[in-house]
Amino acid sequence: MLSSARLFENSQNQLDHKRLMSLINSLSEAFLAVSPSGQIELSNGVALNLLDTNSLNGKNIKDAMPIVDTQQNAINALELVPKNASNFSSRDYSLRYTDGSVIHLYINVSAVRAGFGSESKDGFVLLARDITREKTAEEERDEFISVASHELRNPVAVVEGSLSNAILLADRNKLQGNISQILNSAHEQVVFLSGLINDLAMISRADRVKLSESAAEFDVTQVIKSIQQDYTAQAQKKGLLIKAELAETKRLFGSQLYTKEIIQNFVTNAIKYTEKGDITLRVVDTGDGVDLSVADSGIGIDEQEQRKLFTKFFRSDDSRVRHISGTGLGLYVAAKLAKLMGGSINMASELNRGSVFTLHLPYSIKPTPAKAVA
Repeated sequence: MLSSARLFENSQNQLDHKRLMSLINSLSEAFLAVSPSGQIELSNGVALNLLDTNSLNGKNIKDAMPIVDTQQNAINALELVPKNASNFSSRDYSLRYTDGSVIHLYINVSAVRAGFGSESKDGFVLLARDITREKTAEEERDEFISVASHELRNPVAVVEGSLSNAILLADRNKLQGNISQILNSAHEQVVFLSGLINDLAMISRADRVKLSESAAEFDVTQVIKSIQQDYTAQAQKKGLLIKAELAETKRLFGSQLYTKEIIQNFVTNAIKYTEKGDITLRVVDTGDGVDLSVADSGIGIDEQEQRKLFTKFFRSDDSRVRHISGTGLGLYVAAKLAKLMGGSINMASELNRGSVFTLHLPYSIKPTPAKAVA
């Protein structure tokens, strides 16, 4: 016969279990608690519905949840948690049903570590939800941006060329009044619009193109030399000097186009926000890869704003830069392209002392599997 203490303990455990199940079943996302061996130990009704089954307990997650990556390769959910992290989330996997139909998934996997002295076991918790509608809307948006930016390029280029010619004729004929000023103002706005269209096209390309379609072996020092040459005249107009410090490195395998676009963004920003001094382009071999950096002696970036630099459409509140045109998309796109190449971007800045932006690219590039980067 059980003692009163044992009866109380059992009833308390049952109550705790009911509360836990009530909590899990109240979630709007599929919930799976999985053992280290992949056995599903706990699930909710949303998970049963998502995985189209009546029971999951005791099943192996690999069999119960047949997910695939963007290349349609089968993925074992048990292996999604990185060994050096406790959490993983992605919107780049799909669930394939037995009838061949596929839905897109958002997946969040969190490792569960047993505490000291605890009788609980290690494992992980997986949350998932169907994002097929969201993905479809994103694809339609990307298609619209791609088509619109492509169709707008030609008329904007024609308008820009016409305004340039009109400005030239106005200067030659020394027209009186505000005509030259009006033409220059219109030209500046068209150039801004052209930059916005190019940035939107770049975002679309980063979202839609896989790295393997543009990957090749290239020499990063040649890329830096080319950029230095291309921007020397623009820098000299502001009295700035562009220097290059190049170390010998191995050839990289990746996208030369994306690498150049990222460094060009760093350089154009450096020229915009530097009034005197110099800009230095550096190539450093880090052993496992290459650091490509652009250092300037410009106005620097406030510490609070540094956290927002790589967000979409971010523009500084600094009164000194409000008159400088920009779309707020350059660094956002650069971060997406860097991640696509398996690289990363770091920055260091101090107000009134300048900034340093560094692109790190590994020698062994493992491109992010995705519709580019989320």
